Amino acid sequence: MGLDLLGDRGTPIERQRFNWRDLVQAPISKLDADAFTRVRIILMNGIEAEANRFGHAAARMFPALQRPLAVIRRIEQHQQTLVNWLLPADQTPLDTTIGFEQVAIEVTASVASAEPDPYMAAIFRFGLLEDFDHMYRFSALMDRVEGKDASAILQGYTDILPGRPTALEHRHPLDDLRAPYDRRRADLLSKLHALTIMAGENQTHDYYMTIGPMFADPTARMLYAEIASIEEQHVTQYESLIDPRESALEKWLLHEAAEAYNYWSCLEYEDDRRIRTIWERMLDYELGHVQAVARLFEDHERRDAQEVIDRRIREPITYVSHREFVREVLRSEVNLGADGADLIDRTRDHEPERTRRYRAEMNAQVQPSNVVSAGWAWQPGGELAQRETGKHPDSNGVKLTQGAKS
Repeated sequence: MGLDLLGDRGTPIERQRFNWRDLVQAPISKLDADAFTRVRIILMNGIEAEANRFGHAAARMFPALQRPLAVIRRIEQHQQTLVNWLLPADQTPLDTTIGFEQVAIEVTASVASAEPDPYMAAIFRFGLLEDFDHMYRFSALMDRVEGKDASAILQGYTDILPGRPTALEHRHPLDDLRAPYDRRRADLLSKLHALTIMAGENQTHDYYMTIGPMFADPTARMLYAEIASIEEQHVTQYESLIDPRESALEKWLLHEAAEAYNYWSCLEYEDDRRIRTIWERMLDYELGHVQAVARLFEDHERRDAQEVIDRRIREPITYVSHREFVREVLRSEVNLGADGADLIDRTRDHEPERTRRYRAEMNAQVQPSNVVSAGWAWQPGGELAQRETGKHPDSNGVKLTQGAKS
């Protein structure tokens, strides 16, 4: 049947209530929960964080919206708490990091494969290969620091292979800006896709900026600093896809639509009955928010909300392994770079001098992503198991050096 954002009424705002036991429920099991349940929890925390971020920014610029923003923002802050607290306490920061990168890979792959706009689909694929490489670098770090195999978190859904090398991803800020969609002509899915991936990347950036300084290992600290910088580039890239000419209320309505779309997608794919109940409740709440903001939009702008939310959505974000899709993108697009809003083939075209100079400055003394993975290739079992069998790469004379190349 799909999702009818304006026709499905949801739960009215006055009936959306929480107590502390609602907000702090039993977390999922680190060992027993399906990896995609973790992926959905992490993503929805990011989606709610973006709603909160937008709501505060809008309130500071548009006093007429402060009262309704305050009411809905408080509900969504509680929704974010409920969702985020579903993560288990026994996940290490690196466990959670691997989960974040799995979100980036699988959700971006799903969006890229379904995106109706060819240019936007290409931009999603471009970022996907960089997230793919981040997974490889953090998996190497997990192996080195904790002696653990990241595939225990990934559960076989996602490959651990190098993508576009992280050391080559550093670009001048002007080469991370992309051409925005046209708000009058763009498909609704394109708008929701851009908001979804932007939210996920912004959450990842903020997490790495928070957790990175908590590591004692100097290579780990540098790796988090390096990849956090790339996540900032990704936020710049994806937010620049959004038409800046959208009004504040138009953007707010699209944010609420993106939240509903994502909770519906979670519900469509969730097998855990307890978590399904949570997704269903959150979807009903977000549909109520869509109704409230649609009324505000029509009252203030004298426009029909159907101009913005113009159709029933038939297909959700797919929570399945995209291994073959990612491998094909890796084979055909790993050498892409950027020149302003355009993607270029680095093997044939020169990247802008500003990017080459910026990259050389950043990598002048050390390349953390290369250091952490020097002499490392993923093997089942992790470093401790490899040491026990004599198959650890260091046993073959490979040493970690700061100048080593991946």
